[in-house]
Amino acid sequence: MRSITGFSRRFPALIAGLLFATATVWAVTAVSNTGPVFGLAVSPDDSQLVADAGAGVREIRNGAASLVAVLPGVSDVAPIGRGDMFAITGGGPGPTPRQLFRISNGNTRLIADLGAYEAAVNPDGGAIDSNPFDVAAVNGGTAIVADAAGNSLLIVDQRGNVDWIATLPNELVSTANIKQLFNCPAGPPNFCNLPAQIPAQGVATSVAIGPDGAYYVGELKGFPAPTGSSRVWRIEPGTRHAVCGTSSACSVVFSGFTSIVDLSFSPNYTLYVTEIDEASWFTVEALPAKQVGGTVNACSLGLGTCSTVATQLPVPIATAFDKRGQGYVLLNAVTPGAATISPLP
Repeated sequence: MRSITGFSRRFPALIAGLLFATATVWAVTAVSNTGPVFGLAVSPDDSQLVADAGAGVREIRNGAASLVAVLPGVSDVAPIGRGDMFAITGGGPGPTPRQLFRISNGNTRLIADLGAYEAAVNPDGGAIDSNPFDVAAVNGGTAIVADAAGNSLLIVDQRGNVDWIATLPNELVSTANIKQLFNCPAGPPNFCNLPAQIPAQGVATSVAIGPDGAYYVGELKGFPAPTGSSRVWRIEPGTRHAVCGTSSACSVVFSGFTSIVDLSFSPNYTLYVTEIDEASWFTVEALPAKQVGGTVNACSLGLGTCSTVATQLPVPIATAFDKRGQGYVLLNAVTPGAATISPLP
């Protein structure tokens, strides 16, 4: 997506608090973030890792947060081994934007310049823009990166060579949600006079590796921020240069979501899908008073069905699971100093 500035550049202050679907308030762990937070992961020793864009990678161990790697602008982290991880920086301002790093025992090493790859190759053929938003580690030394602004899924090997796996397509979507958010027909003409449908970009915000080795990619529909139009794509293992929507290597496995920002698999390979807000990402960026809360869903690959795990969440951005199968959700993602991690029910 070319204009999703809020995922890397600016955020309003948002409500705190936690309300699950069961109306139960759960214990939370403070992240001590200095900027917006994006990624959440669990290390091999079951400590939690958080991508704090204001400072770097934070580790939460026994309820206490510490900074394990200085990397302002970090947007996600993926453990490789104990003390060893990939980290990416997004498309916002900072000294190291749009890059992939490997962090080993606190030492940070540049692996690949993803922004330079977008400028040189531009897989989706649109305006040149890059905002790496999610990273997954495979085979110990290979990184899979969802580039939100590039609408693409990238693969980076141990030598830093970058290639593209697939791009997500544009799609005609309804403008009803954005008109409702602006109280049309009384709202601004530039929104209220939009046609009933316009094309929206398929923004690749998340990637998870399935039990079948396939790449599962979460899609956030760009402007006009429609509800119920985000999908989860499955991309065949080993795929290169697939244009989803026309390639047989891509298929939609789940649909009907709003503004997907994260995918993760539990140890039993249930796929967890995080929606940042049921009124769309636009409320998080520009209209916090219109927010209704985000949702975490559990989806069965075998059954092809999804169920709600938790809803009315304050800006959920990611989930992760420890070896026991306990899930965690990262909340209050855009408010410096307010981010928390809570166990999923």
